[in-house]
Amino acid sequence: MNIRPATLADISALHAVIERAYRGDTARAGWTFESDLLSGPRTDAETLAAIVDSDADLLLVATDKSGAPLGCVQITDRGEGITYLGLLCIDPHLQAAGLGRRLIAEAEHQAILLFSASQMEMTVIDSRSELIAYYERRGYAATGEKRAFPIPLDPPLAMIVLAKSLAGAGDLG
Repeated sequence: MNIRPATLADISALHAVIERAYRGDTARAGWTFESDLLSGPRTDAETLAAIVDSDADLLLVATDKSGAPLGCVQITDRGEGITYLGLLCIDPHLQAAGLGRRLIAEAEHQAILLFSASQMEMTVIDSRSELIAYYERRGYAATGEKRAFPIPLDPPLAMIVLAKSLAGAGDLG
């Protein structure tokens, strides 16, 4: 697996992977799907293109030997040493093979290099205990903060904030 910054040329194929990983029946082949909680598209090509073009964001894409996308992760500079991790996904048929762990590690590395981050934070739907446990095994911890889900739903969903301290740029060797 190769991990590199996504380009506009990646958007179409990467968008398909994201939708397969998060929504619909195809997502059920993996373990991180949201299909039981949410319907409709997870994102769109225009939003992904804006992330790729943004100086405050980095969208990393994991590809196979042929260059086909296997998954992705986004990091966003929030300022004051805080970087947000989001949009982590792996094609459902390839989940549980360590690819997500590698994407997270590269996202953390890039957050330090590009944004001088000292902390990575993320939000996870509070009812997703298996996903929260996954991030805890990677060093993330609940901060005690809850945020509203970005889309109004009935019943509403809540997001918990997880955070992890990152090594300083000087610690990377």
